[in-house]
Amino acid sequence: MKLKATVKTDVLVVGAGLAGIMAAITAAEAGADVCITSSTKICSGSSFYPGTWGLGMIGPEDEADCDDLVETIMTVGEQMADRDLVETFVSRISEGLEYLKDMGLHLKQAQNRGEKEFIPCFDYKSRNWNGLIQKDAKDVFLRRLEELGVRMMPDTEIIRLVKDGENIAGAVGLTQERAVFLASKRVIIASGGMGGIFEYRLNTSDITAMGQYLALEAGAKLINLEFFQMMPGYIKPAPKTIYNEKVFRYSNFQNPETGISIFEGLEEKQVLEALEIHSSHGPYTTRLSSRLVDEQIFSTFLKDRRGVKVSYGEEIQENQPEFVKTYFDWLWEQKVLTVHDPIWIGLFAHASNGGIWINSKAETGVPGLYACGEATGGMHGADRLGGLSTANGLVFGRIAGREAARCERERAFLEEIEVSLDLIPDAETLLQKIRQINTMASMVERSRDGVKVGLEGLLQIESLADKGVYSLTKLEEQVKEIRETSHLYAGITLTKCLLNAILLRKESRGAHNRTDFPEKNPKMARAIVSKKENKILKTEFI
Repeated sequence: MKLKATVKTDVLVVGAGLAGIMAAITAAEAGADVCITSSTKICSGSSFYPGTWGLGMIGPEDEADCDDLVETIMTVGEQMADRDLVETFVSRISEGLEYLKDMGLHLKQAQNRGEKEFIPCFDYKSRNWNGLIQKDAKDVFLRRLEELGVRMMPDTEIIRLVKDGENIAGAVGLTQERAVFLASKRVIIASGGMGGIFEYRLNTSDITAMGQYLALEAGAKLINLEFFQMMPGYIKPAPKTIYNEKVFRYSNFQNPETGISIFEGLEEKQVLEALEIHSSHGPYTTRLSSRLVDEQIFSTFLKDRRGVKVSYGEEIQENQPEFVKTYFDWLWEQKVLTVHDPIWIGLFAHASNGGIWINSKAETGVPGLYACGEATGGMHGADRLGGLSTANGLVFGRIAGREAARCERERAFLEEIEVSLDLIPDAETLLQKIRQINTMASMVERSRDGVKVGLEGLLQIESLADKGVYSLTKLEEQVKEIRETSHLYAGITLTKCLLNAILLRKESRGAHNRTDFPEKNPKMARAIVSKKENKILKTEFI
């Protein structure tokens, strides 16, 4: 079918979380004509996830702290982070925080910053901690986008990038009623992480991994995919609420069937030490003895999907540090839950440490294509410090916007494109099977045998998809099915990428646990995935 350009814009931003909004605002302030799209609403994604009170951001306490923060990020990332990206981030986070304040955003400050609860996940000391309050941020961001004349297109999902020769020339999007061609001289992908390919995830439904898929198809590379954060979340009540790691030391964990501790039979000293260490970080890691807690939660959860029952000890019920009190106050206001209410938890996919490869200018290597935020890889390594993901979106969102605004204004827009859209009637059902594969093969228990079973299952799904697909020459009234088909294609491709990256890394490092290779191998480097012209995926170390 032929699509005429519905929109012509200098810069098209795909994704409307913090990174995308920063990119759009910065590009518009630099004089570019900007359009921002979201598959749901503007101010969405993990930046505005309803399962948490807000988002913390960290930066260096002062100039003297910059070198230490760089080295800490590299150490916690087990040398899997890109030092150039890390140094760029650290050098610009303070100005980014000031930029938010100048915009009129009130950032929450720690009143008792000396409390150990304010030390970021995996860090050893306090940093410059700032809390981003979601409601305040939405009001400020939407007002600024309107002031700058940024064209906002909510409920518009980008399903394909368009190239003119080697250059990005726009994208095909789906509104709720039709397909549209958005002609653009630059595209910035800021669509979030890869949680959408997991069955249990602490993400909203708009986190579909489409951005990584689009970039790969356009010729970009993916890096560090195997380093995916897993952490506890609520099964009930208030499903998909993030479990606050600061209360691990005060929590009791019981089998939902027997009521017996999930640590029954383990040495008490070992368990208490693991819970104490886990109270300093949320995500699973193989680096620390706290891994015992997550592995027990996950194994119990696999046997009984009702989840592990959690109740809190008397100490936390009577005396709560500031950070913990903030969490329980929010929990009561938003979820009507108190410290006295039991909850049931499981282990969820949370955040991507890997994604689209970028350099310090947010360039992807594809002319005209930029990326920022959780859609990208390299800024974080095998593990990441708490508060870095949000700050990363702030810093590299601004960098991407500024760089993309330097487009060739004289270059003509494409006026029209020819496109064929695929439809698979049962795409959502097949995608759910992919998510189930990742539950078994890509969570905290990874092995060669598990990955091989996953790849075999994926091959069967791919075969079913190929048999069911048919191409549309006109849109008809099947936008929902076309969108689901696009998600399925992304799920097949990215699960293949993820499983092959897991298979390649024959070691355990950070968030990556190979049960058949439990030790770290210092010789292993970062893994990168690319796609050859003949559509064959290539996974290798760089």
